[in-house]
Formats: sequence, C-alpha cells, structure tokens
Amino acid sequence: MSAGKVSARSIRAGFTDITAGGWIDRRVPAAARPYVRLARLDRPIGTWLLLFPCWWSLALAAGGWPDWRLMALFAVGAVVMRGAGCTVNDILDRDLDAEVERTRSRPIPSGQIGVRQALAFLVFQLLIGLAILLCLTPLAIGLGVASLALVFTYPLMKRITWWPQAFLGLTFNWGALMGWAAATGELAAPALWLYAAGIFWTLGYDTIYAHQDKEDDARIGVKSTALALGAHSRRWVAGFYVLTIGLIAVAGLSAGSGLAFLVGLGSGAAQLGWQVRGWRLDDPADCLLRFKSNRWFGWLILVGMVAGALRFA
Repeated sequence: MSAGKVSARSIRAGFTDITAGGWIDRRVPAAARPYVRLARLDRPIGTWLLLFPCWWSLALAAGGWPDWRLMALFAVGAVVMRGAGCTVNDILDRDLDAEVERTRSRPIPSGQIGVRQALAFLVFQLLIGLAILLCLTPLAIGLGVASLALVFTYPLMKRITWWPQAFLGLTFNWGALMGWAAATGELAAPALWLYAAGIFWTLGYDTIYAHQDKEDDARIGVKSTALALGAHSRRWVAGFYVLTIGLIAVAGLSAGSGLAFLVGLGSGAAQLGWQVRGWRLDDPADCLLRFKSNRWFGWLILVGMVAGALRFA
C-alpha cells in the first residue's frame, strides 16, 4: 500500500492510534506522512516523558536557572531519539502490531512503508542524534552511546518478561544521568536518585497505558504489567507513584533544593493521586487520558526544582 492510500476506515478515530484529519494530513506531503507518524511527531506525550528527566536533572545540577542551550539540545534530542526508538519498536513489532486493533494502521504493518525504508529513516534519525550528542561533555557522550543498548533491546522485552515497563523505565529515564553529566561533567547521587525515581514513574504511567491493549496482548501472547497485575494494578501503580515522589524528594534535597521544591513536589503528588483515584482500568479512553496527564506532573516537578534552587541561589 503506497503512502497516502490508507482507507478512511483504517484511520478513523477510536479504531486506531492514528487520527485522521490532523496537522499531518493538512500540512505534510503525502510521501512524508508515514515517516512523521513512524516518529510519532503527531503524539508528543512520549517526547515529553523522555525529556522531563533530562530537564529535571539539568535543573538540579544547575542550582539555579538551567542552561538554556543544554535544555534546547536535550529537547531536540528527545524528539529525535523518541522517534528513533519508535522506529525500532515498529520494525521489530510489525507482525504483532498487525494483530492489535489500536496499532494495525501504523505505517509498517499497514504497508505504507517497508522495513528497508524504515531502517533508512532510523539511520537518519540516529545521525541527527549523534550530532547533538557530540555537543555534550565526554561523559554525557559515553552515556548517550550506552543508551543505545537499551533503545534497541527494550522492544523485545514484552516477549520475554511480564515487566517490560521496567525496561522502558530504564530506557526512558536515562536522560536523568545524561543531564547531570552534561551540566557538570560527572555523576553524583542526586542524578542516581532521580534515575531511580523515573523508573518507578514509568512503571506507573506505562502500566496505565498498557491497560488499553490488555485484551489484544493476552490474545497474541504479549506480556505486560497490565496483565501481570490485573485487577490489582491500581494498588501497584499507587505504590510505584509513592516511590516516585519519595525518590524525587531525596534527589532534590540531596541537591540542596529548598521549600519551593517541596511545594512543587506536593503538587506533583496530588496530580499522581488524581491519576490513581479515578482510574477506570477497563476504559481505554480513560487510561489514555490519565497516561497523557503525566505531562502536567513533569511540569509541576520541573517548576518546583527550578524555584527551589533559585530560592537559595
């Protein structure tokens, strides 16, 4: 199937995670649309979730206003590397995606582009990522190269463990280490605490996300925490989020953050509490809503970190 010839039925809202009539269909040439969708540029929540640990780390390491140049580099890097990760995921999962209602209209399983084209696009994205990486400190460069091992192996984890969300946490929060290394040229305890906090945060929000696909996943033999935890997921997610808040508190206080940081952390805790309290596990739309709301959690923590550092700067 060539680009731009997906049937209206295959992309209607509610049938797939590809939405018809958005800015991609209005502004992007037909030949480029599959690549934009492959990189998930129409769904920026994943980029935010990848970016916030980087920005949190930069804010804590700075002890004041973060370096805007580094923030911009990490922002562009998050867009590119999230796109590269999605490309790897879709190449490896193309057969599985064809069996899942929500994902069967993605560019590769729907036939809009082939694997060779996707691989060429992956190389293009990685080259951009490399150019950004070379602007950072030697330690940050080394950490960035090491992260590729996680990027390329994470998509396989759903085949071998009930806890692929834990591996996503290891991958998506690597920026907490890289941000500190880029700002200071070294690693320190606050970055490690922040990395651990991000892993539990990801365990929480991605378990919520995984409940969208649990019926299809069970049918085709894909593993997830949504299936492993089942009806007990709310309790587990609450526990993951408690650990998230506790570890962010340790990270911030060990970095010397002040009262404003705690105010931001309290607001973030309230946001996570909202996610858990009203969560309807069997309602895909509600799962997606609460998953996407983690962008606001990220902003609350970031504002608290910056304000907390400035208070005592």
